[in-house]
Amino acid sequence: MPKILLVDDTEDNRDMLTRRLQKRGFDVVGAVNGVDACEKANSEAPDLVLMDMQMPVMDGYEATRTIKKAAETCDIPIIGLTAHAMAGDREKALAAGCDDYEAKPINFSQLLETIQTLLEKRSTP
Repeated sequence: MPKILLVDDTEDNRDMLTRRLQKRGFDVVGAVNGVDACEKANSEAPDLVLMDMQMPVMDGYEATRTIKKAAETCDIPIIGLTAHAMAGDREKALAAGCDDYEAKPINFSQLLETIQTLLEKRSTP
């Protein structure tokens, strides 16, 4: 069962996505900000990270850069999530190190496809 680290400072968003992902067979670990995300990326060894880009303490851009910089976590795929989908946001997330990007509100079917694609890509040598 693939493990997903879900990073979002909004409890309702974490709860909703956690339930939906668990119904699809994923093990979900939550984090509430970028610092928490970086720590859990190391301690939980997730197969993929869903990263909210707009958070207090440390935003998703900085957390993504930190995770991608560390040798132990650099190969974990990260999907950036943001409610502030404006021109250039996708490029900014990809430049920070995200492997893909989804705007909120999340199209769950599309998100699942992206998750599967990135997990398959990671497992292929």
